[in-house]
Amino acid sequence: MACYLRCMDTPPPPPRPPPPLSLCWSGNRVEVFSIMGSLYDDSEDERREKRGCLECCLRCLGGVPYASLIATILCFSGVALFCGCGHVALTGTMGILETHFSRITADHATLTDVVQLMQYVIYGLASFFFLYGIILLAEGFYSTSAMKEMHGEFKSTLCGRCISAMFIFLTYILAVAWLGVFGFSAVPVFVFYNMWSTCVSMRSPLENLTSIDGICVDVRQYGIIPWNATPGKACGSTLADICNSSEFYLSYHLYIVACAGAGATVVALIHFLMILSANWAYLKDFSLSLAYQDVKLQEERELHQLQSRAKHCLNSC
Repeated sequence: MACYLRCMDTPPPPPRPPPPLSLCWSGNRVEVFSIMGSLYDDSEDERREKRGCLECCLRCLGGVPYASLIATILCFSGVALFCGCGHVALTGTMGILETHFSRITADHATLTDVVQLMQYVIYGLASFFFLYGIILLAEGFYSTSAMKEMHGEFKSTLCGRCISAMFIFLTYILAVAWLGVFGFSAVPVFVFYNMWSTCVSMRSPLENLTSIDGICVDVRQYGIIPWNATPGKACGSTLADICNSSEFYLSYHLYIVACAGAGATVVALIHFLMILSANWAYLKDFSLSLAYQDVKLQEERELHQLQSRAKHCLNSC
């Protein structure tokens, strides 16, 4: 009892002092830190959350098909340049022809119908390639995910490989077709270049010695309008008016940009063709390796079962 009373009379031990603090001057502020660590450090959960966000971002960036993305941007840019500049250039060309080369509507009625048809085709091309570029980009995401997640939900299937093969065939056909469009778009550039060269020769000092009325441009020789079109050619002052018009130079430059856009589209489709072929080959090799691993695991399982049965027979004997 005495020992119990003595223990009750003993005062409690003093509280432990806090860890020493250090002062850190930062400009006009004083930041207080503990020697054992910062009093305001992030908790373990917050650090884990930040690390998880970083890993998620890196994983998302690693799954982006950059080659398909570059090809899609190039394809969109080329088609937009070809369609937009080609449409405006065709309208300007018809204005020049109707004003200076074919004043009778019946002479260029067929050409007018062809130009309107080409403008409708331009609308269709813009819509089709917008959708087709998005589809090819999605196929690139699918192939990249299938290769990254080898044993996940994005596992390659036979249907996916068939779709990739179909896109390869379709892209090849489109690349050949756009190669023809690229060659066709060079024709108006050639015609306008010849007209521009004639305009330059009219302004040169050597040509001023003779009359400019003998310098003519006959568009009938290109097959644009029929031979019975009136007047069919522009000479002298009429040709000078065409050369000095802003509509002529605008159409000329737009045809050049449209031709460059068609070339960029051809390059983009060839890029897509290489990407699709590589993805299809990777997916095929990956599916074959998976089939080989499945057969190998099955053989190892059967071999293990045979060894177990043999040991059991030896032990029983």
